[in-house]
Amino acid sequence: MSKDEEFEAEVKRNIDGLAADRDLQALSRVWVREITPHRYAYNFRWMGRPIIQFPQDMIAMQEIIWSVRPDVVIETGVAHGGSLVYYASLLELVGNGRVIGVDIEIRPHNRAAIESHPMAKRIDLVEGSSTSDAVLKRVRELAAGCNTGVVVLDSNHTHDHVLAELRAYAEFVSVGSYCVVMDTIVEDMPAGFFPERPWTLGNNPKTAVKAFLQDDTRFEIDPLVPAKLLITVAPDGYVKRVR
Repeated sequence: MSKDEEFEAEVKRNIDGLAADRDLQALSRVWVREITPHRYAYNFRWMGRPIIQFPQDMIAMQEIIWSVRPDVVIETGVAHGGSLVYYASLLELVGNGRVIGVDIEIRPHNRAAIESHPMAKRIDLVEGSSTSDAVLKRVRELAAGCNTGVVVLDSNHTHDHVLAELRAYAEFVSVGSYCVVMDTIVEDMPAGFFPERPWTLGNNPKTAVKAFLQDDTRFEIDPLVPAKLLITVAPDGYVKRVR
């Protein structure tokens, strides 16, 4: 066994140990619960744009993009555009690929900041409901000719909407790649934890993932990604296309 193989074997043992440590996994959920009211995810920027994600999940996305080398990354939910810029910068380093950002409303100041950013050359913006026929038609046009794709779902977090997105965007996920469903953590939080939002315990991205997987056997949850991250908004949300 080479030194690299020995290192990879050690890392695998580490991750398996983390996955099996239920107390540590539960403690990590408690940590997420306690920092959520402080809007921890709002604290970080990528190349000047607010990213509104946990750094740990963004490291996982970097690993996925480097491994898959996608022709296209599609993200629903644009906000300030930081994650679009992040994915575009990774594709710039890889030397290939475009990012498609979809949102029901792209506010003018955010659009202006994204379109004037150095990474704008790799970003396309689509405004409208992510599950509408018109938006899906436009996304298909922009993704035409792409053989490998990664999808990130991070818009409306209700069960029905996320399930509709999963069904609509599954076609863009290549075998061996991922559809990453953000904010599945809602299911692990107390009922009513998000009083100003329609999503809550029993009505959220994680319940949508479970419903989706009952019907589409091409996909499986990759449990090792959130297990190794510990701090993540996407437990059971790293959904891998395996066939």
